[in-house]
Amino acid sequence: MDQRVIDERRQGTAPHRQAQPARAPNDASWLTRVRQRRALALTIAALCVLGIAGLSVWWILGGSSLSTDDAFIAARTVTISPQISAQVVDVPVTDNQTVDAGTVLVRLDASDSKVQVDQAKAQVDAAQANIANIEAQIAAQQSRIAEANKQVSQTEAALAFATQENNRYEGLLKQGAVTAEQSQQYHSSYLQAQASLAAAQASATAIAKQLPVLQSQKLQAQAELEQRQAALEQAQITLSRTVITAPVDGYVTQLTAAKGNYAAVGQALMMFVPRDMWVTANFKETELSSVRLGAPVTIRVDAFPGRTFAGHVASIQAGSGTAFSLLPPENATGNYVKIVQRVPVKIVFNAPPDVPLGPGMSVVPAVKVR
Repeated sequence: MDQRVIDERRQGTAPHRQAQPARAPNDASWLTRVRQRRALALTIAALCVLGIAGLSVWWILGGSSLSTDDAFIAARTVTISPQISAQVVDVPVTDNQTVDAGTVLVRLDASDSKVQVDQAKAQVDAAQANIANIEAQIAAQQSRIAEANKQVSQTEAALAFATQENNRYEGLLKQGAVTAEQSQQYHSSYLQAQASLAAAQASATAIAKQLPVLQSQKLQAQAELEQRQAALEQAQITLSRTVITAPVDGYVTQLTAAKGNYAAVGQALMMFVPRDMWVTANFKETELSSVRLGAPVTIRVDAFPGRTFAGHVASIQAGSGTAFSLLPPENATGNYVKIVQRVPVKIVFNAPPDVPLGPGMSVVPAVKVR
């Protein structure tokens, strides 16, 4: 074997083969693979971040919920009935009509009520005229009192002059300057002046005592006026009750009133359902520990499948439903069996529903408990 062949074998090559390139170190090979898969690594990292974010959002906004099918729409229905007995003259509403507060529902015959109002007004006018008459008498009596007082003053002045004349002539009679007849004449005038003063004083006293009588009559007349005014107000209230209006916004249901019928006091003419409605959900008492006030609720109504309504927990009844039933249970027996009770929970809509709802309709609320 010649030297050429030996050299080729040492170099690991053959005449018909090319020399192999030298291999890179192991670190360079790993970096190359990582660079080649950089896009895949970034994608996996982004998916991990999105997954963590999604789990966080679900933990904060989502969570478990508590649901029950023992729930229904509730409202405080109103029985529309008259407060007076009269004939029905008009029923301007119909069944299941939506009305606003103040809308006329029923009109009753107002003929008798109008007559009572007119009579009460006439009695009020008469009472006011009586008071005016008494006030005029009081003013006239006060004038008479003033005149009587002046008369007393005048007679007092006359008595003073008569007293002076009488005293002077008595002195002159003692001196012999005048006759006894002249002295007696002035003494007689003095006595007459005394009598006139007494009469004037008595007359003034009698006239003054009549003033309190007139003032008492005025007070009595004012009390009578107030009584007549109260009767007028009562008659006006009775007249206003001939028109029955809607107490709040709502719906007319179970209409029984008809034109021409006679309506008695307390007779049901129709049922009125207010628009303010809520959900009464009867949850088990063992579930109440996870229900909190203000918790968000998703409401599904059986009458409108596929629709959901937002609400929140407004209150929890202080007691089970059976405790307030017509015949509450008596558990003081020897064969008592414990039964899980249900407690009504009031759920209020966040916004008025845009669909017609009514009391008793079945719903399925789901309360978020975390």
